[in-house]
Amino acid sequence: MMTQPDLLQNYQDIFQTTDTPRSFFAPGRINLIGEHTDYNGGHVFPAAISLGTYAIARKRTDQTLRFYSMNFPDAGIIECTLSDLTFNPDHDWANFPKGMIHIFIEHGFTISSGMDILFYGDIPNGAGLSSSASIEMATGVVLEELFELEIDQLQMIRLGQKVENVYLGVNSGIMDQFAIGKGKKDHAMLLDCQTLQFSYAPVELNGYEIVIINSNKQRTLAGSKYNERRSECEQALMDLRTELPIDSLGELTGEQFEQHKQLITNDINRKRAKHAVYENERTVRALSELEQGHLEAFGKLMNASHVSLRDDYEVTGAELDKIAETAWNHPGVIGARMTGAGFGGCAIAIVERAQIDNFKKTLTTVYSEDFGYPPSFYETKISDGAKELVEEWQL
Repeated sequence: MMTQPDLLQNYQDIFQTTDTPRSFFAPGRINLIGEHTDYNGGHVFPAAISLGTYAIARKRTDQTLRFYSMNFPDAGIIECTLSDLTFNPDHDWANFPKGMIHIFIEHGFTISSGMDILFYGDIPNGAGLSSSASIEMATGVVLEELFELEIDQLQMIRLGQKVENVYLGVNSGIMDQFAIGKGKKDHAMLLDCQTLQFSYAPVELNGYEIVIINSNKQRTLAGSKYNERRSECEQALMDLRTELPIDSLGELTGEQFEQHKQLITNDINRKRAKHAVYENERTVRALSELEQGHLEAFGKLMNASHVSLRDDYEVTGAELDKIAETAWNHPGVIGARMTGAGFGGCAIAIVERAQIDNFKKTLTTVYSEDFGYPPSFYETKISDGAKELVEEWQL
């Protein structure tokens, strides 16, 4: 287990300095419900979590940027200059902070010197808990504070999304950066991805806990069928717009979709659009159920979300399906679903506290029999968003 003194000592050893750097943190995120709705102009219901990315940084006196990750020590120090921040496949993970610096400069912010930055993340890489957006937002806060930049938080969130869309070529929506930037302890947020209006909802689970289950099947977003799904939804929207004056699938109710679905000429595209429309309705209902303390109703909406992601959107896969289906049949579980983009990564379950150990044992046995390796489990709290760590902190 890494500690604050460990990270600071590692920083000084790796970058050969006696200076005391500054410390920053950006959380990861889970999405309680509302999957693949963000880029379809619908609602999402994410929460920032206590797992995330630590960035330990200081300014240099020259134009050199040096990046080091405790998670990828074999890569060593990755170095570039402020004058050449182009995407470089050889720089692997460092393209995330490089991209953020590049986009900041492109948008007129003055980054007057280089930096030495050490990163350490306790989000499992490729788990679908948004480690990439966490690195981006951690870098954004580093830039804001070290260079005393006047930047609105929403602008930073948008720049993080731009890193994904423009610099990395992943057509992701704004949910990850938004949840990480505006996270609030013990609260989830209902976010309208079309208008960016949002509201917080307290997450009071009353004897239940959110358990994160990592399928341990790695997923890479850009290499997955993520962009394909987005394209299919865009084609469905174009068909619907031949008769409907809408800008996004998120504007439709389920009833409206049923009345006009025949406009979508491709069967596959129709299934994708059906998921986007009905998932959006489930997400809005979920906020209401949670506010009223109707945990069981909230859990049923989570289950329905997974079924739709499995059957209509086809982004789950055998591993995530096994986790969800095992959870549904286990005592003390009121809801379970995949979370994130899918194609591997994580699922979440709301489990009665007294049943958590049994749930982990059962799922480990069943999952290992099918896939030859166990899942991993994470206990995490719902946390605040990206920030500088100004007092003594614990990992």
